[in-house]
Amino acid sequence: MQTSIGIRASARELLQATDLLWAWTARIIRARYQQSTMGWLWAVVQPAASVAILTLVFSLFVRVDTGGTPYVLFSYLAVVPWTFFASAVPDMADSLVQNMTLVGKIYFPREILPISAMLARLLDLGIASGLLVVMIIYFGVPSSPILWLYVPLILAIETAFVLGLGLMAAALNVFNRDVQPLLRLALQVWFYASPIIYPVSMVPAQFQPVYYLNPMAAIIEAYRAVLLYGTPPDAYLALSAVVSVVVLVIGYWLFRRLQFQFADII
Repeated sequence: MQTSIGIRASARELLQATDLLWAWTARIIRARYQQSTMGWLWAVVQPAASVAILTLVFSLFVRVDTGGTPYVLFSYLAVVPWTFFASAVPDMADSLVQNMTLVGKIYFPREILPISAMLARLLDLGIASGLLVVMIIYFGVPSSPILWLYVPLILAIETAFVLGLGLMAAALNVFNRDVQPLLRLALQVWFYASPIIYPVSMVPAQFQPVYYLNPMAAIIEAYRAVLLYGTPPDAYLALSAVVSVVVLVIGYWLFRRLQFQFADII
């Protein structure tokens, strides 16, 4: 009971500091692109370059059955949400230690730092999604406006998972700096354990229930179902939603529990 009250109080405190949240997010975005010639184009170039390499390998040298969908579109649709996930979580993990002076001297809701890091990457996701829409139109993919309404729901589930995992990583990284390199190693393995370069149909049926314990698997497949195949997401998305909410609650609880020690450790 006390835990739930504490979380609600913390949420209210965070809502009262939304101006600071947006200001810090804008600061991150300006710092990232301020002295860059290409600026926001990097948000498109990074996933596009990855997809170019994947397309070269898996459409010319190693054939992957994508059900008739051009491989460049098949992979780009997965790489875009994956890039958000794989960029936001490490950024969030570093957000406290990179601002140790601020954390040690000034009081403010500490979660503003990791959440701002995530929001900055969410902007990159939006920019990269613009190219995705162009590709869908270019390849003449039949689409249903009704099914596109699932996209905000899928994004909300992914964002909840990113937020929970990122808050957890940010808190733990303060106490042990091995968290960041371990996280990056885990993300490399996670990439191949998610249906980015291959369809889920390549996973043996008997292993798919275990495979879908990875929330990113159902999230990526849900994007493909809605935007490429013209079908609603399958029931595994509900499992991902449950896992994402659990991770968010645990991550936020852990962050709030440890935050009072941040200034001493940093």
